[in-house]
Amino acid sequence: MSELVFQDIPDVELLQCLGRGYLKQNLLRAIRLWVWLRSLYGSEGASLYGDNQHRLILDDSFSYADWRNLFFSPTHPKGEEIPPIHDSHCLCAKSVAEWLFSENTGIVVSHWQKLILAHTGMDESELNTLLQRRLFGVTRRSLQADLETLAKLGWLVYKYQKYYRVCEFPPRLITTKDEGSAAKVGADELSFMHEDLVGFAENHSQKINGVQRFFLKLDYVIPRRTLDAVEDWQEQLRQLWAKTPVPPIKLTYSSARLEGNVDCIVYPVCIYYVQRAVYLCAYGESPQKDTNWYNFRLDRIQNLLTLEWVNSKLPSNLQQQYQQKSLPTPDDIALSMSKAWGFDFYLPSQLMLLRFDREFCDRYVRDTERHDTFEEITYKQVKRLIQREIKQPQQQETLLKVLDNRSPKDAYYQVFIRYQDHKQRDNNVVMRLRAWQPKVEVLIPWDLRLSFAADIATQFQLYHNSQ
Repeated sequence: MSELVFQDIPDVELLQCLGRGYLKQNLLRAIRLWVWLRSLYGSEGASLYGDNQHRLILDDSFSYADWRNLFFSPTHPKGEEIPPIHDSHCLCAKSVAEWLFSENTGIVVSHWQKLILAHTGMDESELNTLLQRRLFGVTRRSLQADLETLAKLGWLVYKYQKYYRVCEFPPRLITTKDEGSAAKVGADELSFMHEDLVGFAENHSQKINGVQRFFLKLDYVIPRRTLDAVEDWQEQLRQLWAKTPVPPIKLTYSSARLEGNVDCIVYPVCIYYVQRAVYLCAYGESPQKDTNWYNFRLDRIQNLLTLEWVNSKLPSNLQQQYQQKSLPTPDDIALSMSKAWGFDFYLPSQLMLLRFDREFCDRYVRDTERHDTFEEITYKQVKRLIQREIKQPQQQETLLKVLDNRSPKDAYYQVFIRYQDHKQRDNNVVMRLRAWQPKVEVLIPWDLRLSFAADIATQFQLYHNSQ
């Protein structure tokens, strides 16, 4: 067993290292990784129930399940969902503040908070909210990702499907004050990127011996004739977001579905680049007036007019959110997208079951990141889910017969998607499924399965008639 002992306090330098470069985005995970290290390399001889400095009594090689069974209470759920507060003594019930500010750490609360606020640029209320969250109130997948991160950072070794403690801790990046400031600025500027790309951009944004070695290629389908307008909308939104409070706006929008212009009064929340275009995520009115949220493609905005919060024409839902001081934030959108696959986060969440050709799956699907809820399940689980989810007897019987004719050796996956019906569905998910054809089969939702079948039949006729 490793004799290394980890007793470091979670200062800015350590958390910056564990946060992989961008602390504001990864602060919660960085703190959780610090607790992981205490559980793996802390002082010998006790469990974390009495003292979070002590290591768990684990073998030198261990799995996530081994760690989980020792770390949490015996009643801790073993499923995929975020665990509810099931036992006040289980460590998943402890808040971030309870982990940080105890006799064992000796952290001076005001001093630590001041340094974190200065380094991350967070505001005080944002940090206080984070401190009240349950540090280990996360999914199994998130905890498994923690282990993988520790291995990537050199705190663990992964081999033979087991994790091993290291014999020497990885070097910590020490920066001078000037270097630290430069790193902070770079991290802040890159915070909009996926966390796995931030490291590439930070390390390779500059030329190496005069040669640029890192390139990021994105498909961007915005027509050139609208580029100037898109830049103008982005600049107007940037200026609006600098105001306090951020005002509502009236958009004149060219809707492809409605085949014409429509006015929508909304509160602008944030901008996303998704699948070849840039979108404004806004709360208030949708073009069809059927949802409170909508993703407006910037190149289809025809006009943008700033309004006042006292305007009597504001939709009632928007007025209510403003009066209650509960206007939505980008974090609300990110949370919604984490619950189901798809950018149209305002559509209902629905379970989808997929069958893949085994060889194709092993080559192109397995070990890829699609969504937090995208996971492989067994043939028997598929049958139970069909019986549970499909209430219409004829549909259920048909699907069970289909399943009987499929091989248990194929790959089966479940994932929650943003889907209301075959007309109101997230097109990004649909396009991904079409790219996998004919190696993928949609089992449920039932009407999505029928829609794909009809599309494939039409496509077959196009090619069949040309022979």
